[in-house]
Amino acid sequence: MRKPPVHHSIFNAFRGVFLMLKSERNFQIEVVAFFINLFLIFYLNLSTVDTALVLIVSFGVLSAEIFNTAIEKICDIVQPEFDKRIGFIKDISAGAVLLMTLASVIVGIIVYWKYIFN
Repeated sequence: MRKPPVHHSIFNAFRGVFLMLKSERNFQIEVVAFFINLFLIFYLNLSTVDTALVLIVSFGVLSAEIFNTAIEKICDIVQPEFDKRIGFIKDISAGAVLLMTLASVIVGIIVYWKYIFN
């Protein structure tokens, strides 16, 4: 099978992000949090290193949510009925998002603390 041109692959990737934004409530909330972080980066005039840390964890949360949704969708196709094994897979996938979210909150507290309270 021939690979599609690069611009088609990029278009498909952006379409995937748009589909997530259109259909997944948690992703929508996380995108709002991302834009709040973008605002704070400029409003508080964060250093380059602090900006990089905030952006890395922000994109990490969004990426983890995309992977979680993909895993859940695949599980629903493979086993539409309730199955404890599928439930386990979905739970650990959601756990990865939770851990990344906790990491981002911790990084946010560490980074923003010095700009807000100093």
